[in-house]
Amino acid sequence: VQLQASGGGLVQAGGSLRLTCVASGSFIRIHDMGWYRQAPGHERELVALVLVTGRPMYGDSVKDRFTISRDNAKNTVYLEMSGLEPEDTAAYYCTANLSRLDTDGRLREDGLWGQGTLVTVSS
Repeated sequence: VQLQASGGGLVQAGGSLRLTCVASGSFIRIHDMGWYRQAPGHERELVALVLVTGRPMYGDSVKDRFTISRDNAKNTVYLEMSGLEPEDTAAYYCTANLSRLDTDGRLREDGLWGQGTLVTVSS
């Protein structure tokens, strides 16, 4: 099972970007999906999560600017970012909690991380 993130890039302040993360492989169900980010010299921080019910949760620094959504049929989570600021520059990491069967056929829950996608906002 893996998460593939895409959509990062270079954008001017005030601009917009859309990040996409697709889960692929063999699993039973995806629970929460979301995004964290990490800027150089900083700890990884929550950007947004969307629960399996569709309820979103946001970090304080991105509220009212970013929108998270998911398409359960496509095993995909999106992050629409608008009003981007230089402070949003970071590597953005997709994450998901999911249920799957291990090699012994036992049900287990795993937390996965995708590779980072870099977002750079110029002033």
